[in-house]
Amino acid sequence: MHKLSVILATFNEEKNLGPCLEALKDIADEFVIVDGTSTDKTVAIAKSYGARVLVRQNEKIFHINKQKALDMARNEWVLQMDADEIVSKELAKEIMQVITMTKEELEAYQEKLPNKKLFLRHQKLLADRDGNIGTEGGDYAAFFIPRLNYFLGKYLRYGGVYPDGVIRLIKKSKSHFPCVSVHEQIAVDGRVGWLQHDLLHMADPTFERYLKRNSRYINLIVDELKQEKHVSAFAYMVTLPLGWFFATTFRHKGILDGWQGVTFSFFSALRFPRAYLRYKKQK
Repeated sequence: MHKLSVILATFNEEKNLGPCLEALKDIADEFVIVDGTSTDKTVAIAKSYGARVLVRQNEKIFHINKQKALDMARNEWVLQMDADEIVSKELAKEIMQVITMTKEELEAYQEKLPNKKLFLRHQKLLADRDGNIGTEGGDYAAFFIPRLNYFLGKYLRYGGVYPDGVIRLIKKSKSHFPCVSVHEQIAVDGRVGWLQHDLLHMADPTFERYLKRNSRYINLIVDELKQEKHVSAFAYMVTLPLGWFFATTFRHKGILDGWQGVTFSFFSALRFPRAYLRYKKQK
């Protein structure tokens, strides 16, 4: 029987952590949580589920605390989660099936994925942005999970938002977080496959939460702009936001997600001028 460690890095997640752990309690052999010195009830909730908790500083690159949680995991198979994500019963069952499969069974499973073409196309886009993801041959050492993002009352399926693949199921001995950038992929020494059932990401149930999360990412863009030798005002104020809005709303059919899809595209596009104005103010 293969055992599963579930790891998280948390900071003030009392509203989300309970549902996240509740959905996993029947398949997790252990919960390991590295908390960034939360000021709410996050740690108490974690301990109520029997989690091993390490409290330390809240890092700007949260992968640092994720790596510490990974180091603490006792099992080879690890599911790394964010507190605002929920594993469905179907996905939980699939996870436990996959970690018990032989190499041959995994090969057959990957060939029969219903959304294989969509998943591989998404993976190629990520590889073009981030570099190689895993290896072409060898044993499977990690798996992407498609993610449905919740925005103001609706799970978004268009606008380039889905499948939003995230590497979540990994072998501890074959994986590590580079801890260089908040946008980085976990590094995997082995093949990376896909699971077929969706991970539910309760990203933005309220507009207030969306703006707060969006502001954090804008600050990261500002940090990147500070490293550039030349920053084009016209690009960040005009061409990038307009290009993003029309591409996500029409070419990627975000409009099919209704007003939520259009709103998401609009405010996602605004991150470019907002980042530029914040950058100029700090400079």
